[in-house]
Amino acid sequence: MIDYANINLEKVSVHHVGNKNNDEALRLSKEMLNSADSRLKELLKRYFFTPFTANEFYNFTFTNEDYKLNPLYNFASDVFDRPKTFHTNSINIAKHLYEVSNHPQIKSGDLFIADFSNVSIEGEFVNAIGIFKSENRQSFLKLNSDGDDFELNYDDGINIDKLDKGCLIFETDRDSGYKVCIIDKANKGVEAQFWKDSFLMLRPCHDEYHQTKNFLDITKNFVTTQLSEEFEVNKTHQIDMLNRSMDYFKTHDSFDKKQFEKEVFQETDIIKSFRTFDDNYRMDNAIDVEDGFEISVNAVKKQARIFKSILKLDKNFHIYIHGNNDLIEQGVEKDGRKYYKIYFDKES
Repeated sequence: MIDYANINLEKVSVHHVGNKNNDEALRLSKEMLNSADSRLKELLKRYFFTPFTANEFYNFTFTNEDYKLNPLYNFASDVFDRPKTFHTNSINIAKHLYEVSNHPQIKSGDLFIADFSNVSIEGEFVNAIGIFKSENRQSFLKLNSDGDDFELNYDDGINIDKLDKGCLIFETDRDSGYKVCIIDKANKGVEAQFWKDSFLMLRPCHDEYHQTKNFLDITKNFVTTQLSEEFEVNKTHQIDMLNRSMDYFKTHDSFDKKQFEKEVFQETDIIKSFRTFDDNYRMDNAIDVEDGFEISVNAVKKQARIFKSILKLDKNFHIYIHGNNDLIEQGVEKDGRKYYKIYFDKES
């Protein structure tokens, strides 16, 4: 849990990072931004921190998983150890971003590097470094008045409610590659992977959030892809199994794999199939999940959005199935038309 209520914005440096592949320039500022104005500080804090609502954390890594070779890890460590190097390291961060901006689809933008103190993370007050990139400028109107007269002008600027890319590096878990959280509005293709993988080089923390998220991902993939290939199950049985999976995580504080398999899959053959799928999925996707862990409520809430309990029939009907698979039957008429028969007690 992150609490920004008492945070202090100590320093800010700004640079402009173009796309090296497209021969765009890297423009580095000589000095830090003057952020003494209290109103400006509040607007900057709103711009920097409002988008960070999730509790999903990462650690720095590198190609050989040695986080100490990660450039961002070293720049952050230098700032934490020697605060006077902040602006110099902000330049190093901008140069690093410029060097890895070598794909034509990567957008140029203004890069803000900020130094914060008094950030509360899981009850501990720590320092933090923020890296924020603004890629999209927007037009806005400026209305000025002089007595009874008004003058309307326009300008281009940054929308403080729309941060494009950002990361927060917290001065905690240093021996694991620091605790980092990110935001990236890009949601497809090269841009979606660039910020997290090419620039920051991050891997998920081995915490309860990712343990919960990863196991729910494994379960969902098994039920929706593998189950029907080995067993005679229809869509309603798949939805019923997904519902039982989600109910388990919603009604338990801690996860036990054997207990989960018994409650959700129930049949011995399905449990054996799941275990084989689970082992292969972890190996193929380089996922490390323990057989027992504390369940993250935040991860369950997020995953619940993609655990679909909707049965879609052509383009005419959507049936929401929330439980008790025995109350719905599937059949085929003599003329070949398919049907579902639904039983209920009360109509509302």
